[in-house]
Amino acid sequence: MATIATDQKTGPARLGDRIFSGTALAAGIAILLALAGVFIFLAIEGVPGLAKPAEFYGEASNFWGYVAPLLFGTVLAAVIALIVAVPLAWGIALVVSHYAPKSIATPIAYVIDLLAAVPSVVFGLWGISVLARQLQPGYVWLDENMGWLPFFAGPASGTGRTILTAGLVLAIMILPIITAISREVFSQTPRLHEEAALALGATRWEMIRMAVFPYARSGMISAVMLGLGRALGETMAVAMVLSAGGGISLNLISSSNPASIASNIASNYKEGTPGKIQVLIATGLVLFLVTFLVNFAARWIVTRNERKLAR
Repeated sequence: MATIATDQKTGPARLGDRIFSGTALAAGIAILLALAGVFIFLAIEGVPGLAKPAEFYGEASNFWGYVAPLLFGTVLAAVIALIVAVPLAWGIALVVSHYAPKSIATPIAYVIDLLAAVPSVVFGLWGISVLARQLQPGYVWLDENMGWLPFFAGPASGTGRTILTAGLVLAIMILPIITAISREVFSQTPRLHEEAALALGATRWEMIRMAVFPYARSGMISAVMLGLGRALGETMAVAMVLSAGGGISLNLISSSNPASIASNIASNYKEGTPGKIQVLIATGLVLFLVTFLVNFAARWIVTRNERKLAR
């Protein structure tokens, strides 16, 4: 009788495991099919835009001359966002998971998570109305006192709508993503590892550096890559904040800034002719491939670190 009861209990459990496994597999295949569909659409509609006459590329003579400043602006704004957001996000995650008492850590976590619910348009309006105006005097100071650096060579923007402002807005937008993932990874560090480090005389920071960071390294990299993907693909906030009108330049405080690929598509798609739309879709294909390569490299780094930890 005991054997029959055991079989009766394990039967539904095995059926549930099969259902869950099949559902997870179907979800994974659906994601791959969606990505393949997006790539096929971009390839079919965008490849003709690679060989259009010169009048479709504005001041550039070919497609690559047209897309290069856009790609540069996309990457530059995303890099600025990461430089600002990553240390701040990791610091907030550590405060919530290891330093602050629960009565303080929980409200902080809720507030940070709520930032993810704010629409991009709101961030764009805030960037134009508040942040750009507040930063403009600082840009003038940087031009006057640190203009010998190529990043602050000037002339300073009179409106504050620069690539640096756009990068700061993006930093605030990706902050919740990196913070939430990092916080969860930090909190999953085995308690025995932390207690062993403290028992050996390590300070709390030494314990975090020797026990938490090695365990959470792959998750930290994944959090950064997700934030980078959001920064690379952001459209409305960058289109609203950035006063684009220049080529490739490292000057962060001038109005002559390159636009990002996503914001350029959003700004020109509605009024575009069929040929121009093909060119815009081709730039979208470039952004898709760049994002794919970045995520592929991140996954390779994560896998490599996991293998080192396993050894």
